[in-house]
Amino acid sequence: MNDNLKDQLALLPQYFQGHLTLTLIALVLGIIISIPLGVWAAQSSRVKRPLLTAVSIIQTFPSVAVLALVVAMLGGRIGLVPAIIALVLYSMLPIVRNTVTGLETVADDVVEAARGIGMSSRQILTQVRIPLALPVVIAGIRTAAVWTVGLATLSTLVGATSFGNYIFTGLQTRNLVAVTVGSVAAALMAVVLDSIIGGIQWLVENRSEIADTARYKRARIAVVSSLAFISLFSAYSLLPEAEVDYVVGGKGYTEQYIMAGVVEAALQDAGFDTEQRLGMGTEVVFQATANNMVAVYVEYSGTVWANRMNREDNPGQEAVMLAVNQYISDEHGMQNLARLGFQNLYALAMRRDRAEAMGISSIDDLLPVAGDLVAAGDLEFFGRPEWASLQEAYGIDFDEKLTFDTSLMYTAVAEGQVDIIAAYTTDGRVTEFDLLLLEDPLNALPPYDGFLAASGEAMDDPLFVATLSALENKISNEVMREANRLVDVEGRSVSDAVAYIRDTISSQ
Repeated sequence: MNDNLKDQLALLPQYFQGHLTLTLIALVLGIIISIPLGVWAAQSSRVKRPLLTAVSIIQTFPSVAVLALVVAMLGGRIGLVPAIIALVLYSMLPIVRNTVTGLETVADDVVEAARGIGMSSRQILTQVRIPLALPVVIAGIRTAAVWTVGLATLSTLVGATSFGNYIFTGLQTRNLVAVTVGSVAAALMAVVLDSIIGGIQWLVENRSEIADTARYKRARIAVVSSLAFISLFSAYSLLPEAEVDYVVGGKGYTEQYIMAGVVEAALQDAGFDTEQRLGMGTEVVFQATANNMVAVYVEYSGTVWANRMNREDNPGQEAVMLAVNQYISDEHGMQNLARLGFQNLYALAMRRDRAEAMGISSIDDLLPVAGDLVAAGDLEFFGRPEWASLQEAYGIDFDEKLTFDTSLMYTAVAEGQVDIIAAYTTDGRVTEFDLLLLEDPLNALPPYDGFLAASGEAMDDPLFVATLSALENKISNEVMREANRLVDVEGRSVSDAVAYIRDTISSQ
């Protein structure tokens, strides 16, 4: 077994616990909410159509958007709660629909017979219709369980631990072993849960025919034992854990993973207990820090300038940094604890051989041919103010604008699948793939100084402040680019890149 696989399997208990807890809580809450709603809808035509329409519409929303909306509605809260709320919403459709269908398919003559022997409407519902509809209802629960296991991987984006930690980290760091372990683990969990719920469905369907047989009794024992085990395991997972001193946050790409490791190592050297919450979106991690749920993370001046402050001008590197510092302090109670020394700018990039053949070295040179080119950006770029600034400054647009995961975006331009990408200037793949960063003569793209954004509560701790202030101007563009290259190009671990940066700092 290679070291990479051993490292991934060492994380399995933690990720399994988080994923199972998320799935079971969401599924149980979904059942508790959805079955009564389905019963109500089956009895009232005025309720049925609006309810089924509502749960169907929820299902059409992109799951990432639902997670982001839930976090926003909870005031920036991250972790288990927003993830569970989103998963409950997604679990409702199959349970509600199958509850309605199951109740409506109970034969009329059976209902009439029950009414004929004097049963009340409530008795008919609870003693006749619901028992007969149970197999159909449970089939809906099986579907919801499989969906919930799959969607729970996205909970990583809002700071909840799941198998998504494997998948998102693996995709960004090109660690296929991590992606494979996470995907296989999620698939196995879905199969096991489906089998257990399928066992319950079989017991319900055969309760009147073979309830006294040994086979039925063995199946009942197996199902009850399985349910008891996973219930106890999930309950154990919810027991209060020792609180850490500080949470180190991070967004979902290699540089953020590396810098979160550097920050965490510095805090641990100072004697703090810490944990990382990585893979979060820009808005999510910003709000979590403003609300003191994350103590510190690496932010970029241009991101705050463009996304939060809605500024499209570029008064220069120092002016932007000063304005950003004042904004996060006045508006969100956060502080710039350390300006790290590197800039991770957005820059349009082409393969050097292609750019030289076309005579392109700047964005101005692109203008005559841009309408014939295919461009690619990360998951955010073409919706960000930076793209709007480029369009306004240069009047530029492309024939097609494609959105890629970052790790795939560089491969796409290197292999000629796209002509141009919105690259990051500290990304090691710029050098590895021999990409040319196009000049921006109009300074349409703002500066992107990396800095430590710290929460108000964390800034009240003098040792915390002193520890991380020591990182001020310690990491150059070249050092950050090399650390990224170790992971993205050489396939080294994030911990290797963290060690490289720490060794470089200690040698200064």
